[in-house]
Amino acid sequence: ELTPRYDSMVAQRQDLEQAIEKLGALIRELDEASTSRFLASFETIRGHFQELFRKLFGGGKADIIMENPESPLETGIEIIARPPGKEPQSISLLSGGEKTMTAIAMLLAVFRSKPSPFVVLDEVDAALDESNVGRFNTVLDEFLAQSQFIVITHNKRTMQNADVLYGITMEEPGVSKRVSVRFEEGVQPPMVA
Repeated sequence: ELTPRYDSMVAQRQDLEQAIEKLGALIRELDEASTSRFLASFETIRGHFQELFRKLFGGGKADIIMENPESPLETGIEIIARPPGKEPQSISLLSGGEKTMTAIAMLLAVFRSKPSPFVVLDEVDAALDESNVGRFNTVLDEFLAQSQFIVITHNKRTMQNADVLYGITMEEPGVSKRVSVRFEEGVQPPMVA
């Protein structure tokens, strides 16, 4: 009476062991594919980041490095930035404007590797001084051929760069009104601020 039950349990155990082996093989295969895709994307983003950093800062050097290259899927990523005239340092040691410009370079580097039809940027230029805003707008113009940007800003120079402006005004207390202005002379695709 126990033999058929024992045989059934042995068969179930063999099925479970085979399933574990198949799952292990699948996990290894997915890890290999994920690792190769991650490393390819990392190198692409790294190249874009270095280029965009130099454009945004008017020189200098930047890099992103993996904290543990032996385990790329579980590692942290360190951002090293060296604005012109400064020694290489971690992003945490930069000023507010330099951190913002470095973050913009990283964001646009990721975006350049996987572009989308539109982008929303909310007050990314708030911590930038006038010369940095100009470089930010110049770099943003490079992306307008492939994407439209909605930039939420209070910066006048960024607004000057836009093709369409939308604003909210309060002519009467408690009553908001939307105002829009379209500039006809723009050569580039629309950027909304």
